[in-house]
Amino acid sequence: MESKGSGRFTMSRCLRSGDTVHASVVVTLLLGVWCASALEVSVGKVPFMEAMNGSTVLLPCIYSSCIGIKNLYFNWHYNDNGTMAKLCEGVIPIEGVEPRVQEYQERIEFVGSSKHNNISILLFNVTFEDEGEYTCFARNPKEKNRNHSAVFTLFVVDELKVVDNTVTTIIVSVVGGVIGLIIVVMVTKTVVLLILKKSAEKNAGIRTDSSSATASPL
Repeated sequence: MESKGSGRFTMSRCLRSGDTVHASVVVTLLLGVWCASALEVSVGKVPFMEAMNGSTVLLPCIYSSCIGIKNLYFNWHYNDNGTMAKLCEGVIPIEGVEPRVQEYQERIEFVGSSKHNNISILLFNVTFEDEGEYTCFARNPKEKNRNHSAVFTLFVVDELKVVDNTVTTIIVSVVGGVIGLIIVVMVTKTVVLLILKKSAEKNAGIRTDSSSATASPL
């Protein structure tokens, strides 16, 4: 007959085994969620910009992968009224090795670097016809050809608008003045309270000395 102590030991071992299994499942799920979006390309927090006619603009794009890359293929396309015109394409053999890039437009130059996971391009002498959407695409064979893309929108204008920051400057100045005034009041209050405290302690000491002198016999 199995003892109660042995039963408790078996149950405890099973509980520990169950906790291990649960922990393994949680870790597996977390890794699965993390790597589900392993390959990712981004054109930045602000996926658009205004550029002056005739200027040179940077079309930004970076890539990331939680398991690394091998023969990463990438390209840039311009949406020309529904027709995707290829601007350039390239392959990065492994991390840290610069890509082999083919450019298909004269005003396009690849300026990225695999050392910084950067596959950005420059567009020279911008015209109004260049306005529109530019798509950065990447595919990673190391992740079973997982691919991802991001769109950057370019607006072309005659001149850039000058932002009037007068109101903002006034608000910042007022807020700064109010904060400064509050600090001055608090410091002044602290100093005054400290002076009053020391004065009260001094007066209390004088009264104590006077009382002692009066009470002492001649």
